[in-house]
Amino acid sequence: MSLAAAAVASALNAWAAPALLKDEKTSIQKVEVTASGAGYDARRDDTASKIIVGSEEILRYGDSNVADVLKRLPGVTVTGGRGGAVDIRLRGLGSGYTQILLNGERAPAGFAVDQLSPDAIERVEIMRAASAEFSTQAIAGTINIVLKKAVRSAQRELKATAGRGNDFSQANGVFTLSDKEGNFSYSSVLSMNRLNFHWLKLIDDNGADAAGRARLLRHAESNDVGRLENLSLAPRLNWTLANGDTLTSQNLIASNRYRFVGTVDTATVFGAPQEFDATANDLHQRNDYYRTDLNWVHKLAGGGKLDTKLGLNANRLSNGTRQTGSSHAVPGLDRQVDTLSKERGYTFTGKYSTPLVPGHALSMGWDGADSRRDDTRLQREVPLAGGRASTMDEDFSADVRRLALYAQDEWDFTPRLSIYAGLRWEGLQTDSHGAGFDPVRNRSSVLSPVFQGLWKIPDSKDQVRLALTRTYKAPATTMLIPRRFLAVNNTQNTPDQRGNPALKPELALGLDLAYEHYWSESALLSASGFVRKVSDYTRPGLLLEEGRWVQTSVNDGKAVARGLELEAKFPLKAVMQTAHALDLRASVSRNWSRVDAVPGPYNRLNQQLPLTATLGADYKSADGALTAGGSFIFKRGGVMRISTEQSSFVTAKRDLDVYLLYKFTPKHALRLSIVSALAEDWLEEYTYTDARGSLRRNSLAPGAAQFRAGLEWKL
Repeated sequence: MSLAAAAVASALNAWAAPALLKDEKTSIQKVEVTASGAGYDARRDDTASKIIVGSEEILRYGDSNVADVLKRLPGVTVTGGRGGAVDIRLRGLGSGYTQILLNGERAPAGFAVDQLSPDAIERVEIMRAASAEFSTQAIAGTINIVLKKAVRSAQRELKATAGRGNDFSQANGVFTLSDKEGNFSYSSVLSMNRLNFHWLKLIDDNGADAAGRARLLRHAESNDVGRLENLSLAPRLNWTLANGDTLTSQNLIASNRYRFVGTVDTATVFGAPQEFDATANDLHQRNDYYRTDLNWVHKLAGGGKLDTKLGLNANRLSNGTRQTGSSHAVPGLDRQVDTLSKERGYTFTGKYSTPLVPGHALSMGWDGADSRRDDTRLQREVPLAGGRASTMDEDFSADVRRLALYAQDEWDFTPRLSIYAGLRWEGLQTDSHGAGFDPVRNRSSVLSPVFQGLWKIPDSKDQVRLALTRTYKAPATTMLIPRRFLAVNNTQNTPDQRGNPALKPELALGLDLAYEHYWSESALLSASGFVRKVSDYTRPGLLLEEGRWVQTSVNDGKAVARGLELEAKFPLKAVMQTAHALDLRASVSRNWSRVDAVPGPYNRLNQQLPLTATLGADYKSADGALTAGGSFIFKRGGVMRISTEQSSFVTAKRDLDVYLLYKFTPKHALRLSIVSALAEDWLEEYTYTDARGSLRRNSLAPGAAQFRAGLEWKL
């Protein structure tokens, strides 16, 4: 906490003495620098393919969380929310195939990107192909969220936003403070958010026998009423030392409070009734997260550089849940579950780079991490119809150690051909022990060669990219622990959950190919394709044990994923000289996959979206006072076969977001926006079928538009 306190103290000191550098600043001659379209462009010129999204685009819609920002970026889809976990995907692939990094490092357990304010972000990097420098746990690709670093000028800005929809109300405040004095600079972003919600879901259960005759029909209404509160602080301190070295302290403190009461009332029209026709969950949750990084960059003779970083992180998550159930108004279940998870650890990374040979950018480094997680779970069953009270207390501890070594070289073979080659070895060891299971040790290591090439076609502005990679996906620690979490009403579609200690990492060989056409400044057309061959594919497995259905992850053979992506972004003036200052952007992704062990059709990788498309436009007036635009997002769902007996279906989803920003003065602005303006409903369906018949569950979540209004002050 000392680094965070130093940041706040420095910020308050700068606020109290804003004229500290006044004399010095007034004596500096003003120099205007205009960027040229022929200048360096990371997306166009870097051999390793990446898309970089800057802070201007990140803040365009006035979003209160990063998940809303990411859903509009090319090739990115975001699912979940409304009280559930947010899933961020590339290539349409869910279930952890997309790697999410924070400042180039994997975010520890307990941290969620929707805790992060967009105002704290400097840029987002989207990397479709893996590189040796970052972890190769990136079968679908990597999204790297980089927090604010450079301080170009003093900034004191306050934003206040209020939002409302049919099922929620929200208030958000952000205060940004930064300044620079000599060789020292600092920045800090304080964000506060409060959300009150009432989310409704309508559920139908339909059952049929082997001949297709209806044997079950139930209707249920689910209501979640609650409140979510977020508070985050992201201070950063920068020093430039006398010898040219830099020392940086980056900190992130986040605290969440979540409270909701969820009720489900079920009416059985015909067929066997559920054990409980009325259930309730009363949940209190608190999550506190802290991370601090100390980064030292030392310049060496001959143009070399040593970049090292030591990071510490801690997370505390507590849950208190009371589950009750009754049948025909007769109480039958009263369960109290209290859990406490604590995780702490450190990371130590380093990178040595040198221009050892002309035309080569050689670097090598290491990436190490050690963390310990302790979980305690206390469960009490209160007797309601006689009998004894039962307890199910559990605890477990898990130690996770990771070490990676890598080397990479970017070689300018010719002025038009550059090659990137890298090799990364990454080893992971997890030791788990606790009540109710034998100690478990899981070890895995992956050697990942990476090759990328960029060829700029002569006499044109076109270029071709090629990437060959070996990537993997390691199972999360919680997926390895053989603990069971009980469902209130246990069925094939609402089973108990349990980890699998025998779970192995998934391995993937990948090929990426892209064609890019640049015809004017900020104008791009691109077409890309990919294929991934996955071994030891992980899917949900469903078992019947002692009369209860249990779901656990299992490795099940091989799978193949492939896809095409088209993207266009350009100012309208690039095709019409007399057009207004209108920027257009569009992207579409078509994805296919096949799982060998699951019979077709529709035997896709778990949760893969087959088609996503985005269309957007942004307008800026000549005087810069008015900015407006919109973004339309389409996600096609469809049927997916999970296993021989299980399948799912989701409807297509259409989102329309629009915004308007009007600057009254250079320091005062009004922002209006509508999110999910089409207010489309969301339908999910899960089906279990075997020789005895089928059971299908439909869940319908009514859609709702979100209206937001905000004021922005530069102080």
